[in-house]
Amino acid sequence: MLVTNRFVVDVDAADGFTERAHAALTALAARPGYLRGQLVRALDDPRHWSLVTEWESVGTYRRALGAFEVKVSAVPLLAESVDEPSAYEALATAAPGGAVVVAESDRAAGPYR
Repeated sequence: MLVTNRFVVDVDAADGFTERAHAALTALAARPGYLRGQLVRALDDPRHWSLVTEWESVGTYRRALGAFEVKVSAVPLLAESVDEPSAYEALATAAPGGAVVVAESDRAAGPYR
């Protein structure tokens, strides 16, 4: 599962933002189910940032959000992200030079399907 939180940060506030983002990434990285994460910035506009994390499952991500250190270090920062969907399930993957592998959705059948 991939989580992308996008931020628009004034250039003069970037230092404070990156410090808080590093703390958030550290807290998230300590949680079970965390696979990897990155803080990235747009090449074309340095005001645009993303915190991208990958998780074993939606359950491990949601449980991570409930951890004390994540509530203190990450949740306040994530609340400042652009208000848009941020959690995505992987429905197809491909390793370098490999074939596309299709996965079933974990979403329950319902009105959004």
